[in-house]
Amino acid sequence: MSRALAAALAAGVGVSALALPGLSGLSGPAASAAPPAPHAGEAGDARLHLVTLTGPGSAASDRVFPSGPTRELARQQRLLDRVGAPEPVYRWTTALSGVAVDLTDAQVRALRAEPEVALVEPNTVRPLAATRTRVVRPAPGTGRDTGGAGTVIGLVDTGLHPDGPVFSGSPGLGRAPRDFRGSCVSEPDWDQSACTDKVLAAQWYVEGFGRGRLRAASSLSPRDDHGHGTRTASIAAGNSDISVRVGREDLGRHSGAAPQARLAVYKACWTAPDPADDGCASADLVTAIDRATADRVDVLSLAVGGTPASPGPDNPDGVDTVERALLGAAEADIVVVAAAGNAGARSRAAHPSPWVTTVGGATGVQRRGRVVLGDGTTLPGAMASSLRVGPAPLVLAADVATRGADRDRARQCAPGSLDAARARGRVVVCERGLVSRVDKSAAVGLADGAGVVLVNTRRGSVDADLHRVPTVHLGRDNGARLRDWVRENPGALVTLRPEGARRPASKVAGFSPTGDPAAPVLNPDLIAPATGLLSAVPPGAERWAFTSGTSAAAAYTSGIAARLRARRDWSAAAVRSALATTSAAVPGSVLRTGAGRLRSDLAARPGLVHDLDPGDYRRWLEGSLGRHLNTPSIILRRDRDVARRTITNVGRQPLYFSSAASGFERYDVRVTPAAVRLAPGESATYTVRVSGPASGARPVDDGVVTWRGATGTRTRVPVLITR
Repeated sequence: MSRALAAALAAGVGVSALALPGLSGLSGPAASAAPPAPHAGEAGDARLHLVTLTGPGSAASDRVFPSGPTRELARQQRLLDRVGAPEPVYRWTTALSGVAVDLTDAQVRALRAEPEVALVEPNTVRPLAATRTRVVRPAPGTGRDTGGAGTVIGLVDTGLHPDGPVFSGSPGLGRAPRDFRGSCVSEPDWDQSACTDKVLAAQWYVEGFGRGRLRAASSLSPRDDHGHGTRTASIAAGNSDISVRVGREDLGRHSGAAPQARLAVYKACWTAPDPADDGCASADLVTAIDRATADRVDVLSLAVGGTPASPGPDNPDGVDTVERALLGAAEADIVVVAAAGNAGARSRAAHPSPWVTTVGGATGVQRRGRVVLGDGTTLPGAMASSLRVGPAPLVLAADVATRGADRDRARQCAPGSLDAARARGRVVVCERGLVSRVDKSAAVGLADGAGVVLVNTRRGSVDADLHRVPTVHLGRDNGARLRDWVRENPGALVTLRPEGARRPASKVAGFSPTGDPAAPVLNPDLIAPATGLLSAVPPGAERWAFTSGTSAAAAYTSGIAARLRARRDWSAAAVRSALATTSAAVPGSVLRTGAGRLRSDLAARPGLVHDLDPGDYRRWLEGSLGRHLNTPSIILRRDRDVARRTITNVGRQPLYFSSAASGFERYDVRVTPAAVRLAPGESATYTVRVSGPASGARPVDDGVVTWRGATGTRTRVPVLITR
């Protein structure tokens, strides 16, 4: 047995927090017994790999091994000693049993041949499910909200910037969680005061990403130096009734989806010198998930996309280590919510596992504005501000460059490039590129400009952001018209005219991905608001921004899940079922929409849920359960004409529920029984059977099975047919 392992066992270090050596933020014998393990490029051909052992972690057996972690750690060490592997970077025993360790190709082959090893895969870096597309804010919060009291949301992200009222502790948070076991690390820029009765725990994990790959300004602590984690945390569980003001704009009040929920922060995503290299290493992600599982969070939110694993000789079921860790969290009765990713309709949705609620993106409110030219011509665009500007002189930014400034930098309104004496009181035309959109309006504001017209010079999104001065964003064609007009009419007056919000019918956001028709389960499970969610950001020019992407949708869904856990004595599977089956229909294939758009107002009264024993997930994965896993979605394939599901009445009175199949264009789909009567807590099994066409091509089809309750509840179950 290694000296580090022996020291850890003697000290009784919590298994999920055990990193041997180099687990960021830990102290004691386990963290200091040996120097950090070498990584790729530092030890010949050795590279960091994730090794998963057969069998579940302690989360699947009442969350604790009968003899504690000692036996499982010893099993890990025997395998490592057998192949001559060095000390692991991380060890896991709660969500799964495994290690992150540097291995040569020969050691990888030897471990894959061991019967006690389920999977060996290289450490990889995955992208955050964030997008720069920002549209508009949803309606601001209206008064104090009490959702989520007594629950903890675990956020695996870029950390948190805890300063300010959004994450401050207060007596108004309601009852404290009963079973949570997390702790708060202490670092130079994250002392114990950063954790409050709102932020209960904070940890950080970087060894998989690599300290040498970090941006110089990165904070080796739970503190958020990227901004993404702070945004998602505020969307999921920001305090209620927080006043929001940006520049001269009063944006009303902000509340997270579950403002009384507590937060546990697990920083596993990092920034690199090149933003294209930002991301989350799988070894760090698994360690964060393992720790959150041991800490007993109620909801686990993962803001990470990435390409789903493919089955292969070394991974026949196609379930990678991150998904196996999330399985352990689900086995601990944690509601697992993850972002589907942002690569668009031609990409595959991440996390195609039945134990994860995978969330795609839905469009939301849009806020528009117009540039009104002196001849009465109007050019429509996106505008978040409600303030009218003008008539005021219009000027190209390059024509008001400060002395000595590069005209290209001035043309794109880079900070410090504009002359206040010439920009004062004018509407400045800024071209997109070089710096962020909001940095451009900040530069115009510092130069005392009255407003901005932001123009695209190539095809791209048109976005309503929270700008320092009122701004209309025009697309490429209207932007070209405006630039031509101002050159022909120097000094002419224009007006920036806000047109307010409009609420078009919700649809799948363009960046939201598509599920794989060959996957064993349907994903994404649902879609949720993913464009222009008002969110807090680390201190800077402003404290608020609009956030878009499926990570924002997953954060919002996590907050709604926390509200359900606070109100209902439901299992995690029942909560996930309620979130999906109460969703609203949205145009498009179920491979993009899942069950539909999340309806937070209906999720607490679903009428029926599809519940299951958490152990069924592993039995399904291992092939011992059969094909009928009780998920709230169905896929019928060539060799499968029938699916069976079980529904449970979670209402408070006996009710009749009637069934119907709809939306199918190419097949005949029947549900039996046609109706059931269920007492509170009583269950019934139903069958979905498909037939036809009798000959010729058998195309893909989809639709929904709907159970309607006598009190008006609707339980929608999406069905995909790929025969």
